[in-house]
Amino acid sequence: MALEDAKNQVDEAFTRTDLRGPSFENTFGGATSFLRRKYTKDLRGVDIAVTGVPFDQAATNRPGTRLGPRAIREASALQSPDAPYGWPFDALSEMAIVDYGDVAFDYANVPAFPDTVSDHIRGILEADVASVTLGGDHYISFPILKAYAETYGPMSLLQFDAHTDTWADDDMARVDHGTMFYKAVKSGLVDPARSVQVGIRTTNDDTLGVNIIDAREVYEAGPAATAQKIKEILGNHPVYLSFDIDGLDPAFAPGTGTPVWGGLTSIQASIILRDIAGINIKGGDVVEVSPPFDTTGATAIAGAHIATEIICLLGWNKFR
Repeated sequence: MALEDAKNQVDEAFTRTDLRGPSFENTFGGATSFLRRKYTKDLRGVDIAVTGVPFDQAATNRPGTRLGPRAIREASALQSPDAPYGWPFDALSEMAIVDYGDVAFDYANVPAFPDTVSDHIRGILEADVASVTLGGDHYISFPILKAYAETYGPMSLLQFDAHTDTWADDDMARVDHGTMFYKAVKSGLVDPARSVQVGIRTTNDDTLGVNIIDAREVYEAGPAATAQKIKEILGNHPVYLSFDIDGLDPAFAPGTGTPVWGGLTSIQASIILRDIAGINIKGGDVVEVSPPFDTTGATAIAGAHIATEIICLLGWNKFR
C-alpha cells in the first residue's frame, strides 16, 4: 500500500477516522502529529496516548529541549508507514494510538509546573490508557512518576542515560534535571533495588542502590546480554522506562542538553529495547532532545524511533 489519493490522504492527524492502521501521507507535508496519529483529547477506546511536555527550565548549559516534542513529531513523519521493523506484530495496527497534544502550563509560573504535569498524566492513566511522553528536559519524569506511582505503587525505573540524576537534593520544590530521581527514590516513587540505569558514564558516588549498567559494560557484554540482565533485575515489577537521548553517544545524538562521549550507539540501543520485550512496562518517555544543537535532525529522528520502540514494548504485553 502507498499514497493512492493525494487529494484526500493529507492532514490525517485531523482527518483520519480510524485510530489503528498505517497512515500514508507525503512525508514533507501535512499536520505532523506523532506518526500521523489522530490528534484528540478523547481517550475512549484508546490504548496509548502520546503527549508532549515542551519544557527546559533546568538543562545544563544548552537550552532548547522545550522544542523537543515538536521536533520529534516532525521526525516521526520520516518513518515508514509499515509495521515497525524487527517486531513480530504491527503495534500501529493492533493498538489504538493517539496524539494527545501537549501539556498546557504557564511558562511564567514554574512552581506550578510539576503539579500540572502530574495532573495531565493522571488524567491519561485514569482513562486506563498508557502514556508515552515526548520531552522536554529530564525533570519531567519526576512529576510523571508521581502519577504512575499513584496507580501502580513504587515503580521499577529503567533509565537510559549518561547520568544517574540521583545527586542529593532534599528540596523537593527545586526543579532540577539532575536530581529528580534522587527525589523519586526518596519520595518512594521508585524501588531502587528493582531499577536499573543503562549507559551511565559520569561519576556519582551515591546511586541510592539503583543497579548500574554503565556504557563500558554494554560495549563489552554486548546489547543482547545487557537486555537479559535488565530483565533479570526488573522481573515482573511495574516498569517506567525513561530514555534520555544523551544515553546515546553524541555521534548519534548531538542535539541534547548534556552530551557525553563514549555512549551507546543507535544499534546497541535498538537491540536492547527490542530484546527487553516482555518486561511489565506501563509507560515511558524520551527526553532531552534539543533541536537547536543538531541541524541535521538526527537527534530528533533517534527520539522518534525510541518513542516507537516504547509503543512496541507496551504492545507486546497487550497482544503477545
